[in-house]
Amino acid sequence: MPELPEVEVVRAGLDKWVKGRTLETVTVRDPRSVRRHIDGVSDFEETLRGCTVSGVVRRGKFLWLELSGLEVSAALVAHLGMSGQLLVEERTAPDEKHLKVRFGLEQRAGMPDELRFIDQRIFGGMFLSPLVPTADALPGGQGSEHPLIPQAASHISRDVLDPHRDDEQLYRALRRRTTQLKRALLDQELIAGVGNIYADEALWQAKLSGLRNTATIRRNEVARLNEALIDVMRRALEAGGTSFDSLYVNVNGASGYFSRSLNAYGREGKACPRCAANGLDSVIRRDPFMGRSSYTCPTCQPRPRRVR
Repeated sequence: MPELPEVEVVRAGLDKWVKGRTLETVTVRDPRSVRRHIDGVSDFEETLRGCTVSGVVRRGKFLWLELSGLEVSAALVAHLGMSGQLLVEERTAPDEKHLKVRFGLEQRAGMPDELRFIDQRIFGGMFLSPLVPTADALPGGQGSEHPLIPQAASHISRDVLDPHRDDEQLYRALRRRTTQLKRALLDQELIAGVGNIYADEALWQAKLSGLRNTATIRRNEVARLNEALIDVMRRALEAGGTSFDSLYVNVNGASGYFSRSLNAYGREGKACPRCAANGLDSVIRRDPFMGRSSYTCPTCQPRPRRVR
């Protein structure tokens, strides 16, 4: 599933190619992809037709389009799920096999004139969600100055790269929990945008075991972890995100290359880069975790003596 860097890459692309343009036509080709729009397909198409995209915003893995021209204050939420893609293309381009929703954009010279939502597995979707005030009266997310957030996303915390968040807030949030550290990092209500890949990478960089109990975490460790989370996310953004297959691409259909820079995730049986650089013989191990896997170095990420 796309994590914060992948969704931010898509957001930035939409901000460049779609922001400020009117949705001249809206065509739903598969009702399942707008199933969360409770008023149905026809209302979805009619409501959005003629609206202008005034902003493209992201908080964590949530992505939404701010719209002008609506009778009520709402945003178009795009949930990518496991395989959702938002592509900006020419109308003359052949339809993708899994094309679900098509938006005809106001024509501008030198710019593609269609936005397409493609979703092979149909876990994602698009829907209108009312905008509500943010709990802290600060901007809703990256790409907006308005203290508003879609109701559907109002339960999630500020994300790793949000400038209105700091390591002290993360420390207090972690200490309020009694759970394993990695489980806490994946809790979007605690800190948004972190998924399995980047949790493993940040924990490796911070030299912390994801099995640590959050009730034992110290301020200096949280500061180190927060710094690692930010660094990993920023480096992933520079590489265009992480792609292991063709399901994650940016708005122009290009894959990300951060997978080439991973130090822990997916490296089972390979040498730990940090230990190798220090002359130590240690290899990355893989352990089952919540139906997925965790990748760690047993030497520089020592496991706690007691795992709760």
